[in-house]
Order: sequence, then structure tokens, then C-alpha cells
Amino acid sequence: MTLFQATGLQKRFGSRIVLENITLGIEEGTVHGIMGPNGAGKTTCFHLLTGHYAPDAGTIRFAGRDITGLAPHRIARLGIARSFQIMNLFDDTVVIENVMLALPAFRARSGSLFGDCFANTRLIDAALAVLDMVGLAEKAWSGTKALSYGDRRALEIAVALAAEPRVVFLDEPTSGLGAEATRALASLIRRLRARYTICLIEHDMRFLFELADTISVIHWGQVITEGTPAELTSNKWVARSALGEVV
Repeated sequence: MTLFQATGLQKRFGSRIVLENITLGIEEGTVHGIMGPNGAGKTTCFHLLTGHYAPDAGTIRFAGRDITGLAPHRIARLGIARSFQIMNLFDDTVVIENVMLALPAFRARSGSLFGDCFANTRLIDAALAVLDMVGLAEKAWSGTKALSYGDRRALEIAVALAAEPRVVFLDEPTSGLGAEATRALASLIRRLRARYTICLIEHDMRFLFELADTISVIHWGQVITEGTPAELTSNKWVARSALGEVV
């Protein structure tokens, strides 16, 4: 079933057309990749899909509902979460606090930001369960600033998962990671795919081709081809283009 559908998306900034006609569908329970050369419009596409930009034309539907132009916080509440290429974490806190802040049960609280939240065992248990999914439960009470770069990437994914989404968008998750941390991230995504629909932009083609069920190739502001990793590998147009070198 197609859980997330974008049709005919267009976006321009002044006289510059960044996206001309983006159409793609994300099937429920799959990993969907987005690839393309630098400047192709991949990140702008992500911003449109997650509400950070409003499209100039086109529609976006999630679970059958038109969400075109909705604000990011409204889209998040519907069950769509995302990470960013530049991480957004609270460094002056312990690890578990980052996750607790994103829990729906925490957001529903009234009064002060933290108040007696650390006396609330249900909030703590919920945050620990999320951290356990990404392999960080043992570091729950460590300082966020002290985490390795790879663990910080895992924590950012945990923050996205804490919102209880159906779809998780990951923007360049391997950016800045070494080989060992990249392997650990790949293992994490394989575990998460059993519970979440995942869409990711990725520059590491080996990483993307090993994980994705379907990949959309964006170039010149359009989806120029789409298919399984095997189909793209044998695609004659891709092979003749600059993308063929990385595929």
C-alpha cells in the first residue's frame, strides 16, 4: 500500500526553479531511498515532504489525507518524523532528556518544561524503550555532549522515533560517519524497518543500495528514474550518466 504520495511538486526561489515535477510514492513497510548529484534538489524535496517548505504546485498525501502545505508540527503529529543533516540535539542535558522532550506523553503535560518529569516512571520507561531500540539505553544518563559522533546520529534517530511516527525521513544519516559507525547505522536501520516506513536521502551509494527497496533518482529538479537497486544498476541511462560511476 502506498502510505505517502507526492504528485507534481514544484518549488522555485525567485527566478530559480529548484524542483519542477517531483512525483514519488513510498510504500508502507519499505525503505525508500532518494539519490542524485549535488544541487539536484534532494534536500529541498525533503523539506517539501516534511512541511518545512510549502510547494508552489502539486500535492502531498499521507495515509490518504492531503497534507500539502501543512506546518511541520502538524505533519509531525500525524505520524511523520525526520532527522536533519545538521544534528539538532540538546548538548547541555543528559541523553534521556532529548528523547523525553519528544514523547507525546511529555508534550501533553502542562506546567513547567520538566517539573517532576523525572519522578514519572512511565515517561522514563518510555524514553528508555526508545533508546534501547537504537542501542543507547546504557548511555541514557550520560551527558549528550560526551557522545561519539555515531552515537549522536543514533540519538537523533531516537528523538524522531520518540514521536511515535509511521514514517521516518532521514537526511544524509551517514554524513560524517566512519566505516564502523556506518555499519552500525545500517544495522540499526535494518532493525527499525520491521516497525517503521523509512525514507532517506543518502550520498553513500553502497549504503543506500544495500538497504533500500526502491530508489528515486532526482536530477534537474525531477525524478528521472525509479526502481529497485538491481533495476537501477542495469538501467542504461543511469549507466551512461555521471551517476553510473557511483552506482
